[in-house]
Amino acid sequence: MSSHSAETVDPGTAALWDYEHHGHDPISTRTLGFWLYMLSDAMIFAALFAAYGVYVRNAAGGPTAADIIHPVYAMWETVVVFSSVFAYGLGMTALKRGSRAGVINGLLAAFVLGLVFLGMEYKEFADLLAAGAVPQRSGFLSAYWTIVLTHGLHMIIGLLWMFIMLIQVMREGFSQNVVYRLINLKLFWHFQAIIWVCVFTFVYLKGVL
Repeated sequence: MSSHSAETVDPGTAALWDYEHHGHDPISTRTLGFWLYMLSDAMIFAALFAAYGVYVRNAAGGPTAADIIHPVYAMWETVVVFSSVFAYGLGMTALKRGSRAGVINGLLAAFVLGLVFLGMEYKEFADLLAAGAVPQRSGFLSAYWTIVLTHGLHMIIGLLWMFIMLIQVMREGFSQNVVYRLINLKLFWHFQAIIWVCVFTFVYLKGVL
């Protein structure tokens, strides 16, 4: 039997609770708050996916999903998105090593790949406009434009945020504010990749069946 189990403790002097306030890790606290924001953002996308599921067959005599959706093209968009997330992940690995150059290179690569993705989406919607597949044409097109452009808007916000973080890393290094913003941006950027997987699956793949 362990000697610790045989020790006697005086209940009158035993400290059962720690009443001192030791503070909170500010980075963890702010990251928790950002998680709560992303939960609300996920609810917005859930509503958009539900609306798309209702209107996907409502073409009103106009172009259907099979007419305008190109899964192979969307697959290459998916490759670009995941490559951008991978590059950002390499930058965060460099952050753990304390390498400012590694973080900057990772952010730059992720930023460029994000721009490539937006360029591909721009071409896709320019083709839709040229074909007359505008949102007001049918319920399906309204839902399609809304869900894809909402994700694209989030990507634009992420790229603007990434550009600002590039400047802050170069100017300030790894201050507490810079580090927690990089962590939150990582969560945001990964979240956009997850949402795009849902868009690719339920819009580009399932939508053409």
